[in-house]
Amino acid sequence: MMLSEGNQSIIPTFVLLGFSEYPELQVPLFLAFLSVYTVTVVGNLGVIVIIKINPKLHTIIYFFLSHLSFVDFCYSSTVTPKLLENLLVEDRTISFSGCIMQFCFACLFGVTETFMLAAMAYDRFVAVCNPLLYATAMSQKLCALLVAGSYSWGIMCSLMLTYFLLALSYCESNIINNFICDHSVIVSVSCSNPYISQMLCFIIAIFNEVSSLIIILTSYVLIFITVMRMPSASGRWKTFSTCASHLTAITIFHGTILFLYCIPNPKTSWLIVKVASAFYTVVIPMLNPLIYSLRNKDVKDTCRKLFLSKLLCCSR
Repeated sequence: MMLSEGNQSIIPTFVLLGFSEYPELQVPLFLAFLSVYTVTVVGNLGVIVIIKINPKLHTIIYFFLSHLSFVDFCYSSTVTPKLLENLLVEDRTISFSGCIMQFCFACLFGVTETFMLAAMAYDRFVAVCNPLLYATAMSQKLCALLVAGSYSWGIMCSLMLTYFLLALSYCESNIINNFICDHSVIVSVSCSNPYISQMLCFIIAIFNEVSSLIIILTSYVLIFITVMRMPSASGRWKTFSTCASHLTAITIFHGTILFLYCIPNPKTSWLIVKVASAFYTVVIPMLNPLIYSLRNKDVKDTCRKLFLSKLLCCSR
């Protein structure tokens, strides 16, 4: 929002401090984040391509995984390029519209991933607990609705929170002690009372976490009960191993969210907040394709074939 001063309008400008208090680490951090972002882009787009070209992977779980990879790619691309730029240049300003847009898209993809992981947990529950009814229960229509619902709710949350941020007034220049335009740091530099915006963000965050975790925990409790009833130890191990990748991704994702947003600690230093934010927004989108790919034989076989075919083409 622009503030009036006489007959002129003031357009707020934000300054993202990022990791500027550690000047000696700017180049190492740039190289580290650039490497992570490169792996994120290659990994997530690679997963989408591999799923597309391998008929064996045209299954429901990989349908969800392809969308998860797309969300991770978009989420990382919303945040990381500006972070890399600020590590190289001294001018760390970001326009008001740029800051709001970054928050808007980061919120959209963050919420979408939350419920995409919950949908994948439900898929694992049906596959393990009702294998004979899996094809019927997880129809293409239901899967499309689950994915569309995740995107739609992400868009709704993003638009609601962005609207109330735009309703606040801001001073001419504001210092943001982070590398990302997060909701908490934006409202902290507002010149007006941000109570409604803060409460709305808190309610949405709690609702999203509680509802998604209820789906995830219920699904895996029922999976655990079903698996423990299996007579064969090898069967139990095989079933657990098929869920291990998803459980790992869920633990990392929700563990970081709970640390950052749902367990506020006034004594937490800004450095810890920045490191946790970097892990959440930059590192996790890189980890998901690695977690799912390294444990999957079909994905590794497809990667190997693509690599060998590329070598043959280059050798000719």
